[in-house]
Formats: sequence, C-alpha cells, structure tokens
Amino acid sequence: MTVGRITMLTNPASGHGSAPHAAERAAARFTARGVDVVAIAGRDADHARRLVEGALDHDMDALVVVGGDGVVSLALQVLAGTDVPLGIIPAGTGNDHAREFGIPTKDPEAAADVVVDGVTEVVDLGRIRGADGTDKWFGTVLAAGFDSLVTDRTNRMRWPHGRMRYNLAVLAELSKLRLLPFRLTLDGREVQTMLTLAAVGNTRSYGGGMLICPNADPRDGLLDVTMIATESRTRLIRLFPTVFKGTHVELDEVTTERVRTIGIDCPGINAYADGEYACPLPVEVSAVPGALRIRTPRR
Repeated sequence: MTVGRITMLTNPASGHGSAPHAAERAAARFTARGVDVVAIAGRDADHARRLVEGALDHDMDALVVVGGDGVVSLALQVLAGTDVPLGIIPAGTGNDHAREFGIPTKDPEAAADVVVDGVTEVVDLGRIRGADGTDKWFGTVLAAGFDSLVTDRTNRMRWPHGRMRYNLAVLAELSKLRLLPFRLTLDGREVQTMLTLAAVGNTRSYGGGMLICPNADPRDGLLDVTMIATESRTRLIRLFPTVFKGTHVELDEVTTERVRTIGIDCPGINAYADGEYACPLPVEVSAVPGALRIRTPRR
C-alpha cells in the first residue's frame, strides 16, 4: 500500500517528556517523504481516545502513535478489528510492541520510514473480559500476581520519582513474598494451584524487554502462559536475570502452557496488560486471530 496521509497521535508524557521531540522528528521525515500528517494530542487518555475515534471517520492510510506501550494500548482499543493499520514511533520507556515487530526504538526517522516503506502485517491481539464488565484489547502481555502487586504499590507511591520508585516497590513486595491461590481455566481445563505470578503473552516481552513468554508468537492464534511458583526470595531474585534471556522457562519453578482461552482468578489481585491497569481478577483472556493491522519493516 502507498502511505500518503496519516493521523499522528502523541502522548506528551511518554519517555519522561521526550515524545514531543520524537514526534517533531518523525513529522519532519513524513513531510519530507510527501506524507500528509494530521497531528493530534489528547489532554488525557479519554480525550485521546475520542480524538482517535473521530480520526477514523476521515480518510487516512494509517494511525501513527508516538510514545510508549501505553499510547499503543490506547490505539488498540480503537483499531482492533478495523482495516486501519497502526504505525509506531517508539518514545517510551518499555517499547515492547515496537521491539516485537522490529521497529527501531531510538530513531524516530527510521521508525517513520517503516510506516512509509514497510508492509502491513495482520497479527493477533489478546482480549480481556473481566467480571466487572471490562472489555479490553492488549498486544503484548497480561500479568497477574507478584508483578501486578509491585505495580499496584508503585502507583500508590508518591516518592521517589522514576525507576527508583519501582525498585523500592519491588523490594517492599519481596519482603512480603508468598504463594498466591490461583484458579486457572486452560481451554476449559480447570487447575487450582499456588503461584507467584501468571503471565499471558500474545507477544514475548514486557517491562522493556523481559522475555517472560519467550516463545509467544502474535501470528499463531494462541496465547503463551508462563507460571512461576516460588516463595523463596533468593530463588526469585536469581530467576530475574534469566527472564531477559528467556531461559527461565527451563527452571523447575516455571511451567508453561499454550492456549486459545484462559480464565484467571486470584482473590485481591489486579490484572495489568501492556503495562496498564486492566481490571481486577477474575478475567477471561482470549487470543483473537488477525485482529490488528500493523506497519512493520520489510524482511
């Protein structure tokens, strides 16, 4: 396809405020390549979503988002099931969507070139349906358990700022580490088990390159489930570096499954997906084949 007109949504807060500069560089490259750019930026997530929904009423060849996985997640809620492709100019801290599809994460001009010169791939998304009525799409990983407790705590903290706040939340939750009672329904098969965490991957990584579901493939119509069970702080700390290589799945504390649909319940635990709050458990999570069109590099 020829890309001649795009709508570009920027999250000004992404990357600790670096997204507007990335947007300027990408817009300049698009203009130099002869692409008409309609730039939008929401005051908040709800306003941004309304802007994107309004943009779908106009003729455009792609919706391009500038920011991190949070703004990608926002776009997925609107683009899922439509014919409008998603383009990504990475400018966040994690950039796991971009990393999965080989989109340059540190070069806005190169990422803009992918939108213009690349191909449109049709890939899967995950869909979350919560008992509270939540209906939400995600592209990377849904997490529940230790990692979602850490995120809960991080969100409650007002000091310090940046990565250190997350690190302190990890230490606080490690001090309270315990196995949690999960009830899972794996393609209709019910399992009750004690886990540290459960992660459901449409793609391989979360948290900025942690390969929690190292064999996940967003083109196979399935979800990869990684379950970790340890109440030993020492073993969990030793396991952590292996997640960046994806070798944790070879350890005794880790089991994996591949499913089309999974139900997850654990009292008092919230689910996070694409790094964003989704809803409290219980949830049903399904793979939806071919739900998203995305611009990716030519291979």
